[in-house]
Amino acid sequence: MEKINSDSYLLERLQQGDQQSFQQLFDLYYSKLHAYLRKLSNDSNLSDDLLQNVMIRLWEKRKSIRIKSSLKSYLYRSCHNEFLMHIRKQKKEVDLLDTLKWEALSQNHIEEKEDQNKANWQKIEHAIELLPRKCKKVFKLSRLEQKKHKEIATLLGISTKTIENQITKAVKFIKTNVSSFLF
Repeated sequence: MEKINSDSYLLERLQQGDQQSFQQLFDLYYSKLHAYLRKLSNDSNLSDDLLQNVMIRLWEKRKSIRIKSSLKSYLYRSCHNEFLMHIRKQKKEVDLLDTLKWEALSQNHIEEKEDQNKANWQKIEHAIELLPRKCKKVFKLSRLEQKKHKEIATLLGISTKTIENQITKAVKFIKTNVSSFLF
């Protein structure tokens, strides 16, 4: 009768799909394995879940299991590995949440920066529109269209010195009216 309860007999019967042997094995090791997992996790509910995963996997892989040590060692090692997998999964989830959080913060910062740049540009455009007509024309050709002073002078029929004076006047006016955020 002792042979019926031996690990090798239970394993042999388990590999043949005997549910009664599985139940005996479960009853024999459940409380010890649960206590081991509880020591590792400090969480009884988590220990239940992890042990259930181990037992389900044992049943699913019953036909292909090849145990080189004892069944007891195999089960403890399986529980240990299940706990480690749980920890790794938790770490990945935390890492993913951190990544998502930083991406959201970064995106928010970029959007705020874009909004600020847009607002700043609108202030500059408004200040440019307040410039006298000739000064505004020279400034736009120089700064917005990137034309050289000589080109502007030829285009408008005025001297390069006048171009320099008009640009200086425009920059001073814009600085004064927009604040010091740009120049």
